[in-house]
Amino acid sequence: MQKAILVALSVALLYALQKYLEFRRAVASIRDHPGFRSVFTMANPLLKWRIPGITPGNFSAWMYKHQDFVDAGWDVVSVVHSWPKTTVTYMLADAGAIRDIANARARFPKPLEQYKILSFYGSNIVITEGDEWKRQRKISAPAFSERNNKLVWDETINVMSDLFNNVWGEKEQIEVDHIVDLTVPIALYIIGIAGFGRRMSWSDEEGPAPGHKLTFKDALHTVSTDLFLKVVCPGWLLKLGPTERIRHFHTAYDELERYMHGMVRARKQSEKKEERYDLFSSLLDANEDESDGKTKLSDEELVGNIFIFLIAGHETTAHTLAYTFIMLALYPDVQEKLYEHIKGVIGDGRLPSYEDMNSLTYSMAVFNETLRMFPPVNGIPKRSAEDTTIVASNGAGEKCTIVVPQGTNFMIHTPGLHYNPRYWEDPYAFKPERFLGDWPRDAFCPFSAGPRACLGRRFSETEGVAILSLLVLRYRIEVREEPHLEKESFDERKARLLNSSQSITLHPVKAPLVFKRR
Repeated sequence: MQKAILVALSVALLYALQKYLEFRRAVASIRDHPGFRSVFTMANPLLKWRIPGITPGNFSAWMYKHQDFVDAGWDVVSVVHSWPKTTVTYMLADAGAIRDIANARARFPKPLEQYKILSFYGSNIVITEGDEWKRQRKISAPAFSERNNKLVWDETINVMSDLFNNVWGEKEQIEVDHIVDLTVPIALYIIGIAGFGRRMSWSDEEGPAPGHKLTFKDALHTVSTDLFLKVVCPGWLLKLGPTERIRHFHTAYDELERYMHGMVRARKQSEKKEERYDLFSSLLDANEDESDGKTKLSDEELVGNIFIFLIAGHETTAHTLAYTFIMLALYPDVQEKLYEHIKGVIGDGRLPSYEDMNSLTYSMAVFNETLRMFPPVNGIPKRSAEDTTIVASNGAGEKCTIVVPQGTNFMIHTPGLHYNPRYWEDPYAFKPERFLGDWPRDAFCPFSAGPRACLGRRFSETEGVAILSLLVLRYRIEVREEPHLEKESFDERKARLLNSSQSITLHPVKAPLVFKRR
């Protein structure tokens, strides 16, 4: 028995020594550039909080924003961890370095294994690289057209008008327990019609389609709300369904897949092609127009792409608007300025049209400032395909050349960039005006950067500006007063409402607001 224990200890010590030597070689390979040295990676979702020497923390990008770069003295910070595999990662808050890396796709490709979890219903533009990405982008990009943007605007107006007229009605005051409970269904109904060509209303009471257990609306809502279950739960656990929530999600996930494949079949079998500009129809039309059979997307790729557009367009916009309404409630002077601006553009009592969007500059500025302060995705990964170097800077204007061995990971640290005082004066302040004049576009990447930037950016901006403008024009947004919090200071209230968590994207945990008719 003692011999077995001795052998086990010897093996363990040899393994520990091997890992230590690998770790030291990795640190030496980057010339010990300042940063974190830890056992576990910051990408481990089970290690959310920072434990010095153990993990930088999965949520640390949002929690510390630009502070880690201040502490390191450079806007590029290294992270070297030893288990399960010794790896070097550079976190980037330097706009010049980010621009160079984002634009050099061949030298700094996506680490595709980190994106496989986003395959969901099939291969898509997000999880591919090289020629495969080019093939999918060639067919996907035309779907995001001006005609689709106009459809987004018009349908947003329809959804908001339905909310005002048929749900809120004549009420002078509407209380919302959590602002996400309002913004998520708004975004869902808009993506339903502008993404899938399926109109849904607030009072939709139709039953499931023949052969289905859930309505399209219910399946879409459940999947979009609980998609994180697909990320964190293995397939066998989803099928087992140990809780009612997991069982319902598993059913909804299967139902939505059947609905989408049914839509593809119906469109292909239709003798008369309607002229429609929703993303699904545009994607199918572009695919059918491809004369080269090798370029065409399979049914699984069509469904995979439209679903990834759903997630990108629905959840990010819904959560960004939630933060926007919270900030306007906290800063009534900014809200009043926004109201006067909107009223100046749409001053005759009419509904705003898509042609008004370019004039609603302050609405766009408020939306952008929210995206700057609350970027939906806190880390965008890249990887070096070769031995190379990058140049880093700091607040003192100094520059240094950083060694990058082949296989080194990068993380575009969105909060670190967006809160970097080199680019954003007083970065922790809510100042939409900073987006009205010249502003540092290379230091703003809520939609990623370079050729791989989000195709749906204009879709999201159009939806966001339309919702924001129409709602602020009709209602004043305030924080709901809580009797047990009457002695709460402004800073305490702000911290409570902006307390955030991360699932697929960043979102507020609980923010009760009140909408009062103007």
